[in-house]
Amino acid sequence: MRPERGKFISIHRLAMTVGNNHYMLAAVALMSLAAVIWLGYEFWRLLLQASPAGALDLMLRFTETRLWFAGQPVYEIEKTGVYPPATYLLLWPFLGWLNSMHARWLWALTSVLALAWLIGLFLRESHAQTRLEKAFIILIPLATYGAGACIGNGQLIVHILPCLCASLLFLAKDRRRWQDDLLASSLFIAALVKPSVTAPFFWILLFRPGRMRPAVLVVCGYMGISLISGSFQESGIVVLMQDWLASSREELMHNAILWSHGNLHSLLAMFGLESWSPVSSLIVLTALGVWMFFNKKKDIWLLMGVTACVSRFYTYHGWYDDAVLTLPMVALFRMSKTDLLATKDRGDVKLLLAFSLAVMIAPGGTSLFPRPWSTVFVTVQSFIFLIILGFLLMHARKCEMGPGE
Repeated sequence: MRPERGKFISIHRLAMTVGNNHYMLAAVALMSLAAVIWLGYEFWRLLLQASPAGALDLMLRFTETRLWFAGQPVYEIEKTGVYPPATYLLLWPFLGWLNSMHARWLWALTSVLALAWLIGLFLRESHAQTRLEKAFIILIPLATYGAGACIGNGQLIVHILPCLCASLLFLAKDRRRWQDDLLASSLFIAALVKPSVTAPFFWILLFRPGRMRPAVLVVCGYMGISLISGSFQESGIVVLMQDWLASSREELMHNAILWSHGNLHSLLAMFGLESWSPVSSLIVLTALGVWMFFNKKKDIWLLMGVTACVSRFYTYHGWYDDAVLTLPMVALFRMSKTDLLATKDRGDVKLLLAFSLAVMIAPGGTSLFPRPWSTVFVTVQSFIFLIILGFLLMHARKCEMGPGE
């Protein structure tokens, strides 16, 4: 009886594997089609579509960066000037010395390189083994709408993500060498070109290494860049920071919330509580910091997945910033490939990964559906990723360290 039972179990596992491969093959085929069409369209928007629709955000940053280094008061002249002083110095190598068309082509080239870097990190860290699994991982950033929307608009998230991931993964190795801390801190500072996305991840940088040096390097480096950037303006750095806060608050309280969706600020706006937005974001960030302090030694991808979900929900964002949600998707795939999960939990992980792909695949429901159906889609999407956040938080209680760390 035992040999027959073992044979039955082997056949059952083989059948499950074949079934899973069929689902994976279908997903990869659909994702490949979505990636080719979506990225082709978005690169056309970035490179060839006439302004203002093409490379919309890139041209805004282009104008602001030029004005900044010409000594013009950006926060007074441009209503879209909602980035801190350091951002403009970080953007200068891309936008400060070229004409607008050449800046578009440079942005396209660096976007391709950033995507290749990000995919390389995902492949290395996901534990994908078969060609089909590797194809699935490669297509996660390419076939989901966030990266493509970022490229078409000329936004920053595609450039941020590989710097952010590489920085935190360096620190997770815990080599405690000066050169590693300096490299990780430099990459994190580069990712701070858009602090609204990157700031929540600072908790990982602060608590995970078990030493203050990386955090001190980031704080000092960012302050130094801010001072250098501020030297090109007539106002002092304190006045510039005040002007930035006032400008970003104005944008947040009036225009941004009108276009915001699926986050804490848009929820507050529904109930007429926009004035509570800054306080609510601070509360969420503080709660994340407390959680991170007590869970700092857990699997680094678990920490990154939780933080990415919080980054998505804690403040206003554009739909292109949803590219940050590729991190919890990779974290889920990584979990499905380990022996740390029970069979039931591994099934739940695969189901959550399938649901996340369904609501993230390009071109995204907000582009496919008119109102009110687009609102329904965003609500479902937010609900799915809140469930994923809850699942990651619960799983954190069961594990100490991730594989390979």
